[in-house]
Amino acid sequence: MKSSEIRKAFLDYFESKNHHIVPSAPMVVKDDPSLMFTNAGMNQFKDIFLGNTRSKYDRVADSQKCLRVSGKHNDLDEVGHDTYHHTMFEMLGNWSFGDYFKKEAIGFAWELLTDVLAINPENLYVTVFEGDEKDNLTPDNEAYDHWKKILPEERILYGNKKDNFWEMGDTGPCGPCSEIHVDLRSDEEKKKTPGRSLINQDHPEVIEIWNLVFIEFNRMGDGKLKNLPAKHVDTGMGFERLCMVLQGKRSNYDTDVFQPIIAEITGLAAVQYGEKKETDIAMRVVADHVRAVVFAIADGQLPSNTGAGYVIRRILRRAIRYGYTFLRFDEPFMNKLLPVLVDQMGEAYPELKAQHQLTGKVITEEEIAFLRTLSQGIRLFEQYIKEHPENKVIEGKFAFELFDTYGFPIDLTQLMASEKGWTIDMEGFRKGLEQQKERSRKAAKVDTEDWVLVQKSEKELEFTGYEELSSETKILRYRKVKAKKKSYYEIILEKTPFYAKSGGQVGDKGLLKNRDEEIRVIDTKKENNQTVHITEKMFSNPFAPVRAIVDQNKRKQTANNHSATHLLHAALRHVLGKHVEQKGSLVEPNRLRFDFAHFSKLTDEDIQKIEKLVNAKIRENIPVGEQRDLSLEEAQKLGAMALFGEKYGEQVRVISFNRDFSVELCGGTHVSATGDIGFFKIVSESAVAAGIRRVEAVTGEQAEYIVREQEKNLADLKELLRNPKDLIQGARKLLEENAELQKELKQLKQEKVNSLEKELLSKIRKIGEINFIAEKVDIDMADAKDLAFRLVKKTNDLFLLLGIANQAKANLSLMISESLVKSKGLHANNIIREISKEIKGGGGGQPHFATAGGKEPGGIGRAFEKAEQMLISVT
Repeated sequence: MKSSEIRKAFLDYFESKNHHIVPSAPMVVKDDPSLMFTNAGMNQFKDIFLGNTRSKYDRVADSQKCLRVSGKHNDLDEVGHDTYHHTMFEMLGNWSFGDYFKKEAIGFAWELLTDVLAINPENLYVTVFEGDEKDNLTPDNEAYDHWKKILPEERILYGNKKDNFWEMGDTGPCGPCSEIHVDLRSDEEKKKTPGRSLINQDHPEVIEIWNLVFIEFNRMGDGKLKNLPAKHVDTGMGFERLCMVLQGKRSNYDTDVFQPIIAEITGLAAVQYGEKKETDIAMRVVADHVRAVVFAIADGQLPSNTGAGYVIRRILRRAIRYGYTFLRFDEPFMNKLLPVLVDQMGEAYPELKAQHQLTGKVITEEEIAFLRTLSQGIRLFEQYIKEHPENKVIEGKFAFELFDTYGFPIDLTQLMASEKGWTIDMEGFRKGLEQQKERSRKAAKVDTEDWVLVQKSEKELEFTGYEELSSETKILRYRKVKAKKKSYYEIILEKTPFYAKSGGQVGDKGLLKNRDEEIRVIDTKKENNQTVHITEKMFSNPFAPVRAIVDQNKRKQTANNHSATHLLHAALRHVLGKHVEQKGSLVEPNRLRFDFAHFSKLTDEDIQKIEKLVNAKIRENIPVGEQRDLSLEEAQKLGAMALFGEKYGEQVRVISFNRDFSVELCGGTHVSATGDIGFFKIVSESAVAAGIRRVEAVTGEQAEYIVREQEKNLADLKELLRNPKDLIQGARKLLEENAELQKELKQLKQEKVNSLEKELLSKIRKIGEINFIAEKVDIDMADAKDLAFRLVKKTNDLFLLLGIANQAKANLSLMISESLVKSKGLHANNIIREISKEIKGGGGGQPHFATAGGKEPGGIGRAFEKAEQMLISVT
């Protein structure tokens, strides 16, 4: 079976068992502080498991794109070195939300594997949870009893908590699980060693293919387990492993999931797969990582230096580095793999086709940048070797600096060192790495206490913020959080007018009041589909009724900017073309930011047209159109665009400003009519990444302030230019005069340097065979360097030391003829470091030329004397 047929067979089977087939959630998670990426099929259903949301369907199945590269579930280091670990992978799964449990889940799994997919049942083994005394959990005999009705007991094994108790993280939904393993070895090998002895022993041909998780607990912050309101089933089967089994392969990378990409790599590298271990590993790394990067960018996550973007950049750079080191790719190559991947998976995941052009540009730009980094790292490495010829050991501090500051991989440093017969102080490197990690851990450490239940509510949590800015409510639960030496509280209300941060819009601020107390809400966020109010303190009586009051002024300003963002998006598409698509946004009370797909810088004319169109729509005072509880299909029929990388619920909200101008899916807060925005002004336009532009703008009073500041600057400029009739002509005349003066100044400085050159040549003193000059000069460092290079060309065996005093600063410039570097072993870098101590400073450079700076001009003479003594000692 082809991989596409296997995916279809899985979904068709569960559809026949009354499961609703849902699309994959985005791989990049945006509104869950505990996750950067979807790392399991169950992530999108976490709110249901916690009882925060009700599912429309009791039974669900899907194929979910996942990424495991950070946190507890991190497979990155294994990828490429074995045949079955991946960063990005597909997880086939079926779920029951309070419907069926262990018996049915086990029956479905067995029927699909053995009857529908025709896997030999004699090659299958299963494990069940053995229990855990620490958590006071007994063995899962219920699952064991169901399994023994299906297969012999010698193929049912008890597993420990590590293997057979599934947890998503340190806290959250969890439960015992039952794994299904397959033995792919030959009959001869099976006779030698029973399969049961190789279960969970990391044997490449005795592997887990399906995990049936029976979710019935919630792991609390204190480590204790609490029963969930209902029992659920969450199963996950590795799609790539299943393809390996059904296609009779011994490696995931030998299946048709990866082979088309690997074939393209072999063609580009002119290296055959299967010939050499190190090139095979490199090809597997590249084939795996290109999938992860492309899917992430298609979901809207661009490579960057922070958060999820940093993880994607790290994956991409790991692939580039393997290609550079082992496949000899010294120019961008990963973008050339895109057509194969899009052709292979574009039908199942249409976002790959839609984002093909953008993804290619982003990857190419990243490749160029990192290849430049590698080149820079190699230069620094070679310079270090040259400057420390006697060591043969690279300091761990330097290796870590290459890694941390320049992004140069440590294993590449090791490889280059070994080629020269050098070693690396890995203990020193690891020390630097651990110190960095410890700093990161301390900065990111958050101590979250368990929720304190105050009152129960029979109804779902209600958001009233579209209709009102003040609501009578009550506290349901709260908890204390400690982070970065600060403490704050998180509060859940039964109903709230506070908008929680999402969709680019910041969370509301305001007050919570009861009869006796008042506390400030400093932010509002969304967690597990609940609105969490963040406060600096807690009520002494949390049981009392509460009035929740949103800061009206900040909400109004935020609504202005959010509606302006919609008008901006529409105007961009109108002026630049329909290819423009939102790639990110930030809506705050005092500004808005909008990222979008476009492949060139906006011209001044473009910006004027966009501003003019947005302000025209503001003056039209268009009433907002709002439609709630539409299906995604109904919303799209109205013209609303569904953005790739966004997760939409069963019901969506549509905001429009004239149906023929702006129609968008949006859960944010908006003005009642566009006239409320007042005025719109773009303040900057820039590039974020290849093919992604960013516009920042302001509205209302903030826009008026920007215009007033510009008017004031113009008035000040007019005054400085003595109020010319034509301001532009006056500024142009001033610039021309300045250019002429600069030209004259340059000529005067040149004449001064020419005069100094003759003067210094007349002051040469002999120290042995060395022509020695040490003089103070009244020029800048740039001219001193120019002078030094001119003199060394005219004078053999020259040792030139120039001193420059400038108020409270001192500078030294040292030039040594190449002949002296070779014959006398003189080294400008080493000498300047020593003599710069006299000016209370430091410096460095090359063997023939070096500079230093310090804060003691009075020490220049002593530096001259020390240099002279050093020369006398070598002649």
